[in-house]
Amino acid sequence: LGFATVGHRISSLQRYEKTSDWHYSIITTSCRQSTAQSSTDDDDVTIDDTPSTSNDDGTDNERETLKKALIALGASYDRGFGATPSSRTSATNIIEQLTALNPTPNASRGIDGATATTDPSHPPPPLKGAWRMVWCTAQDVLLLAASPVTTVGAIYQVIDPPVATNIIDLIPRVQALLPPGVAPSLLRAEVTTRAESRGSELPLRVGLTFEKVKLQPVEVLGQAVGDVLPPIGWSLPDVSGVVKNLPGVEEG
Repeated sequence: LGFATVGHRISSLQRYEKTSDWHYSIITTSCRQSTAQSSTDDDDVTIDDTPSTSNDDGTDNERETLKKALIALGASYDRGFGATPSSRTSATNIIEQLTALNPTPNASRGIDGATATTDPSHPPPPLKGAWRMVWCTAQDVLLLAASPVTTVGAIYQVIDPPVATNIIDLIPRVQALLPPGVAPSLLRAEVTTRAESRGSELPLRVGLTFEKVKLQPVEVLGQAVGDVLPPIGWSLPDVSGVVKNLPGVEEG
């Protein structure tokens, strides 16, 4: 499986409204499931997209049961941040079963934005939409919880081909010691990436190139400051060519 991030699709995302604990709840039973394998600034992402629609009621019920089991596991172990070896094994087993039930042979269709159309006869790309993280084994993400200053709130991804934006809410660690709703603060990090298909031979793989980072204060001591304090942002260097030329790195 490698380093993986598992996401639960949601119907909509209000990006600058305060959120709390919603990453533990099931928004809808008609969710989609995705798994992603990541590595460097020019990431390859393996995606197993699982639409809830199916002609086989037994398979559909099994898929929904597995999804709920994985979401419950994520709630018990903070999406993998507090995972034990046994919980990681359980999550891997569930993801492998979901992979076997994946009815979408070309999950990366339209991810590069080249086939975007308003024609209703052409369905949108399977990955287009807002996703929230329910389980993760990616070390670069899990390390966010190691900060002595902040802890990790909601983590989600908005995919509007060819752009995929990773959104991470960071909360002061001391806030956990205060009663709920007392002087809350929230810092939102947005990492913009550009997605591209790996071709017909790899229909379940997507390339991600990291482009820029933005930090936006959303709330400070209970006061909304998103329209007051300016964001801090910077562009990331394009190292895709360097990565592809490294020994042992296969192109595509």
